[in-house]
Amino acid sequence: MNYAEIKQFDVANGPGVRVSLFVSGCTHHCKDCFNAEAWDFDYGKPFTEQTQEELLKMLEPAYISGLTLLGGEPMEPQNQEALLPFIRRVRERFPKKTIWCFSGYLFDRDIVERMMAESETSRELVPMFDVLVDGEFMAEKRNLMLKFRGSENQRVLDVKASLAAGSAVWCEEYR
Repeated sequence: MNYAEIKQFDVANGPGVRVSLFVSGCTHHCKDCFNAEAWDFDYGKPFTEQTQEELLKMLEPAYISGLTLLGGEPMEPQNQEALLPFIRRVRERFPKKTIWCFSGYLFDRDIVERMMAESETSRELVPMFDVLVDGEFMAEKRNLMLKFRGSENQRVLDVKASLAAGSAVWCEEYR
């Protein structure tokens, strides 16, 4: 897996001060995507052991609320394979920090019904997320007043509550 960018002090992609990893590779190709250069799976730099160590170091300070995964598309199957061992390490070292994931895939239809049904990687990875912002960016539904999402079709979901309920459950504070 390659990554497009790392933001050490990100306040735009989840609550508090976060470390954000923008992975490379996306098959959605949303119109007016803010990060279209990251559609290419070969864009950016390799996601190496050294990169992972740097990210873990960035997550250490108490004022860092957690990790955010964006893209590109973190939920592309090849990106999931590369992210899973890293997310395991994040969870082990920082169990109280939150993990947010932004995905153009829909939680219920694409992630639960298809990915988690077909892939052991997805079945292990998804429950480690606290919040999933799902749905493709839609330029015609763009709304700059929304918190942590770019278009009105996107949802900010509580992953653990959604998995327990068997359906998408909003994080009420971001509705």
